[in-house]
Amino acid sequence: MTEIETAQINRHIKVRLIKALGASPVVFLNGPRQAGKSTLVQSIAKNEHPADYVTFDSTTQMAAAATAPESYLKGRKGALIIDEVQLVPEIFRALKLVVDELRQEHGSKLYGRFLLTGSANIMALPKLSDPLVGRMSILTLYPIASSEAQGGHGDFIERLFNENFEPDRTRQSLCDVIRSSTFPEISGADHHNRTTWFDGYLTTILQRDVRALAEIDKLSTLPNLLRILASRAGGLINDADIARDAGLNPVTSRNYKTLFKMLFLTFELAPWYRNVGKRLVKSPKGYMIDTLLLCHLLQYELDDLEANRPELFGHVLENFVATELLKLITFHDEKIDLFHFRTGDHKEVDFVLQKPNGQLAGIEVKKNDHVSKSDFKGLEELQRMTGDDFVCGIVLYRGKDVVPFGQNLWAVPMGNLWL
Repeated sequence: MTEIETAQINRHIKVRLIKALGASPVVFLNGPRQAGKSTLVQSIAKNEHPADYVTFDSTTQMAAAATAPESYLKGRKGALIIDEVQLVPEIFRALKLVVDELRQEHGSKLYGRFLLTGSANIMALPKLSDPLVGRMSILTLYPIASSEAQGGHGDFIERLFNENFEPDRTRQSLCDVIRSSTFPEISGADHHNRTTWFDGYLTTILQRDVRALAEIDKLSTLPNLLRILASRAGGLINDADIARDAGLNPVTSRNYKTLFKMLFLTFELAPWYRNVGKRLVKSPKGYMIDTLLLCHLLQYELDDLEANRPELFGHVLENFVATELLKLITFHDEKIDLFHFRTGDHKEVDFVLQKPNGQLAGIEVKKNDHVSKSDFKGLEELQRMTGDDFVCGIVLYRGKDVVPFGQNLWAVPMGNLWL
């Protein structure tokens, strides 16, 4: 896609962002670098929510805010957007003071005064997030979802819990859909341009953003650790093995892994369980935040994987579905938690989505264009354990038809993710 085409993509989180601006004095939109945060907030500032825009990527703005953060904020009379806000940590304490003063002036109906964006997850940085508890709404913008790239509605989760599935009439290949579901600047780009872009992207994050957040003794070990995590995407996390392979002690390895999560390079899914006495695997599973980034780190092109490394392609496909679910959850007004499920005797479900009322749905991912009864073993075990809370279980596969495999169990075409 061209830059113009990606700028015109309808970002589904926009509706939730505008709602948040109408309900909270401070809204923080975080997410990976280059996911499209600046484009989105500037668009909103021109149309739905007029506001001044500044970025702390500007050394002048950053210096002014760091020198006198309270005066910097009080000097702005209307709504203000601050991009890359995590680069000036001092601003968060000043924001609390300014918001409290403005509330005394304007009463409790002080909404949408500050819209912040950042490329670090401040929920992992209590010193930054704590001052704004009760004053700030937090949303996350990930790279382009397949439903955004393909012009879909982004309502897969609603349809999942309503068991409302459709046959797949997608004309694009799965690999083409994955190539479009990535960072806006490289959505649909060729292999050479993606490689060049990711090289620069990782250099910026590992050299600049890591330094801004933490003092790292062995900066040169970070690229290797990231490649090790990429090679284990979709697998259970074993901290001791990862530390050994990276040549780090376990504490250092865990700290560096936390940094990767804070900078939206990786994420983990906790195991699902209710009864701690059950023989369930308690380790999280790890994923990369973007599937083309995963392929870049593995040094494979998608088509080569599909043709020559089907087992590895299966892991890459699971990573793609994991990232898609992560994105779809951010479009959803109701809180949805995402887990994985695995028993001690190796019955597993790739993904479990759970609502606050305890209702849940399970998703198993298969790389094939056909499904058999054995593919539902993990879902059947989850259904048995959860009883009436189990809404449905599906096997996402590459076929075209929706096929029932028992009560509340379905084989569902992959294209339902972006219909």
